[in-house]
Amino acid sequence: MTPNIIQVPEGGAKIGTRDGILQVPDNPILPFIEGDGTGRDIWRASQRVFDAAVEKAYGGRRKIHWMEVFAGEKAFTQFKNWLPDETVAAFQEYLVGIKGPLTTPIGGGIRSLNVALRKLLDLYACVRPVRYYTGVPSPVLHPEHVDMVIFRENTEDIYTGIEFEHGTPDNDRFKKIFKETFPKEYAKMRFPETSGIGLKPVSKEGTERIVRAAIEYALKYRRRNVTLVHKGNIMKFTEGAFRNWGYEVAEREFGDRIYTWQTWEQTKAKKGEEAANAEQDAALKSGKLLVKDVIADIVFQQTITRAQEFDILATMNLNGDYLSDALAAQVGGIGIAPGGNINYVSGHAIFEATHGTAPKYADKDVVNPGSVILSGEMMFRYLGWDEVADMIVKGMEGAIAAKTVTYDFHRLMEGATKVSCSQFGEEIVKHM
Repeated sequence: MTPNIIQVPEGGAKIGTRDGILQVPDNPILPFIEGDGTGRDIWRASQRVFDAAVEKAYGGRRKIHWMEVFAGEKAFTQFKNWLPDETVAAFQEYLVGIKGPLTTPIGGGIRSLNVALRKLLDLYACVRPVRYYTGVPSPVLHPEHVDMVIFRENTEDIYTGIEFEHGTPDNDRFKKIFKETFPKEYAKMRFPETSGIGLKPVSKEGTERIVRAAIEYALKYRRRNVTLVHKGNIMKFTEGAFRNWGYEVAEREFGDRIYTWQTWEQTKAKKGEEAANAEQDAALKSGKLLVKDVIADIVFQQTITRAQEFDILATMNLNGDYLSDALAAQVGGIGIAPGGNINYVSGHAIFEATHGTAPKYADKDVVNPGSVILSGEMMFRYLGWDEVADMIVKGMEGAIAAKTVTYDFHRLMEGATKVSCSQFGEEIVKHM
């Protein structure tokens, strides 16, 4: 990258990879996008927390060199470009970064800046941890049972944007070809003459790499199970294929460390249900990871009524989008829901706020910075700086337990003290 609008900080070094493993120096340069709207307030509070956590964890031996890159309204205002090439190049070259919420431009062009970054860097895994912090307001009876991580496939499904708008020449042309080539399938459309059309690609390669990432994460952090979420009972050759390919890669690459419900079904067919249950019990008692599956609509009910039974969830794009926000609602909402978009092969990763820009609250120093702060916790754990991540979690737990919270929690917590966005950051630092 040849810097033009970006100032590369002096004294920092690039993160690299060797044999597929991140090589993180003690002075890494990390690109960041502060974000639009409330992003400005949130980023200031978050950077304060990150720097304090690094200092407390390493006493000056390690330090982050922050490098601002530009996207969204700030980029458009200053450079007349919503997503400058230099920003993409910076994330490509420096591998790991973090961003606040971004505005989606209105009136054509980039459909979503977030989606654009994910596609340009092939960040195929959207990783969304969902866990409860004691004292956070929740609409469910036992939010403490929620401790899950969603691995959402980020590059396929209907989010690829292959659509043909009703009334356009492309729509008419597509339907003409479709009708001539596949008349039986065309006849399944109830009102073909007025239908918009969307395509839903789901590949074996895309499925395998997201399921592989979910299983590797589960084994690394000693989680109990991985659940493949799908609607394969209806969409058999896309969502059903996701389930089948997921089981295949699990058994082919992790066979001696896992036990699958597919194996259970095979044993049941040969030896009966009692033998299958005994086989599964023995596998789990020996420490093997359980890989199972659940229908997408049922998972919303079961993750509420039987949250303890779910650990890691591997999902397709749309299902994962729905499920991430639904689970976040159980533990305080997307205001404190972190997220990371990762390519586990290249090492590229962008961690981000999962909420919107809330422009009416911009520059008022009132919003909850928890989403970016906890996304930073994910980032530091990804870098291997677990001590920093632990400091952030400890600080967050302490600030919430002390009921020193921003307005969104204050209005729902009895006896709480309302603090500003920046003050909440300071409370986190105080409790590290």
